[in-house]
Amino acid sequence: MKFSEKAHREYEGILSRYPSPETAVISVLELAQQEFGSVSEEVEGYLSELMGVPLSKIHAAATFYTLFNTKPVGKHHIQVCRNLSCSLLGAESLIEHLERALGISVGETTEDGMFTLSTVECLGSCGTAPMMQIDDDYYENLTPERVDEVIHNLKGGGTG
Repeated sequence: MKFSEKAHREYEGILSRYPSPETAVISVLELAQQEFGSVSEEVEGYLSELMGVPLSKIHAAATFYTLFNTKPVGKHHIQVCRNLSCSLLGAESLIEHLERALGISVGETTEDGMFTLSTVECLGSCGTAPMMQIDDDYYENLTPERVDEVIHNLKGGGTG
């Protein structure tokens, strides 16, 4: 396992912006996730050796932040906020709705590899709760109907 030439150039650029490799861990983890799809134990070991940073520090960052996936996720990663505002405005019922609609539980991926369902503590959009993030897009003020529309569109059934 190693970075592609392009990713390695990006890695070098990242390191040049930080005073030490340890301070670049989060940025390098982001690059590694883009390159390898997730931050597995194998990826953590590779980064530790490459950066000269203790494995424990790499692992601590990779497992603390919910933006890092320690196992592969589906083509579309659905992350539903379940913090206070979202919970009070129906996030739990939306999670149950998604589990039924997708036929999976939180933490699982659909058999076709299309969707992974996760929950997160806060996505920083309390004024538009309940909300979810799918890949890099936010979906706010959600209802079960809007969730169905979004999922339908991601399956290739339309736009928006």
